[in-house]
Amino acid sequence: MGPANSFPDSPLGGGSSGANLADILERVLDKGIVIAGDIKINLLDIELLTIKLRLIVASVDKAKEMGIDWWEHDPALSSGARHQELARENAELRQRLAALEDNRSQDALDPAHETETSRD
Repeated sequence: MGPANSFPDSPLGGGSSGANLADILERVLDKGIVIAGDIKINLLDIELLTIKLRLIVASVDKAKEMGIDWWEHDPALSSGARHQELARENAELRQRLAALEDNRSQDALDPAHETETSRD
């Protein structure tokens, strides 16, 4: 048998490697994995910059189970969060507009204010 028959399922080698990779990926997503690291830049024993990196690889269900759900509240990633932000901004603008209109109508009813503004 030649090399072509040694790995019949994969041109890159190993017919079972795809299944093993899928099993490993399934386990990682099911259990979750944390990768942590720090990058520090020093100059003459003076710390100039520190970057802390934390990476969690897990399924969405596992992340929610761990209490991690930031993507649901990030307007850039969640249409629901963006909708909530727009609704809040809209309500705030409506309140400001109502206050401005209220002030304008009070100014129109107050003759003392009219003479003050006409003198300016």
